Amino acid sequence: MPFSENRTQKHQNLSGRKHLAVLLDPDNLTEGSCLHLLAYSGSCHVDFFFVGGSLVTTNNQSGIIRLIKAHSSTPVILFPSSSLHIDKQADGILLLSLISGRNPDFLIGQHVLAAPMLKASQLQVYPTGYILVDTGRQTTASYISGTMPIPYDKPAIAACTAMAGELLGLQYIYLDGGSGAYQPVSSEMIAAVRAAVDVPVIAGGGINTLSKAAAALDAGADVIVIGNHIEKNPGFLAEVSSLVASYNVALGVHR
Repeated sequence: MPFSENRTQKHQNLSGRKHLAVLLDPDNLTEGSCLHLLAYSGSCHVDFFFVGGSLVTTNNQSGIIRLIKAHSSTPVILFPSSSLHIDKQADGILLLSLISGRNPDFLIGQHVLAAPMLKASQLQVYPTGYILVDTGRQTTASYISGTMPIPYDKPAIAACTAMAGELLGLQYIYLDGGSGAYQPVSSEMIAAVRAAVDVPVIAGGGINTLSKAAAALDAGADVIVIGNHIEKNPGFLAEVSSLVASYNVALGVHR
């Protein structure tokens, strides 16, 4: 099911259990590879498909969403880099405000352009504080946005940034190391953010082993996001799905 049932319902539906999201970059998928991934994911439990990327250079996004909707009941949530990437076929959209940066276009500018389309659509809107973290290499997200990520070893900065986002009314916090990150966001940073806010925490980027996934979950992430690693190693999806399921069993909740 989507994050919440309607636009008036808040973030409580993510509380109390762990979730798995798969980030699909339209630039890295063909129809064939998407169908293969969907067939494989049918034997796993994926809570959400996030669709989008920091630089979408193809016209694949609409077709990818159409394929997912035709072959899966898993909610499709847009992960947009600009207002150009809104697609009404999806179930919802992460309305990302890049609160780790100081570029007004990604703090509010793109949102102003998107607002009329979103207001008129049936998309579930999830106001999300997006925090880029330096994980050892410059990412497409930091380059395109022209912003400096939060230093890897400064969890207090991330915690205060997340706290400010929550006080501004953002309902989710997304900590991201970016596509192809050398290492995931640290457990210390995730834990610091988890302790600082009451809203759900999403963590992604660089989660390419079970131990890294477990570390993010143990630190307090409510949602972990895996991405391009499953294109190289599809079996990783089943492994992470089983891991998240085991956490929910321990918590005494069903996925």
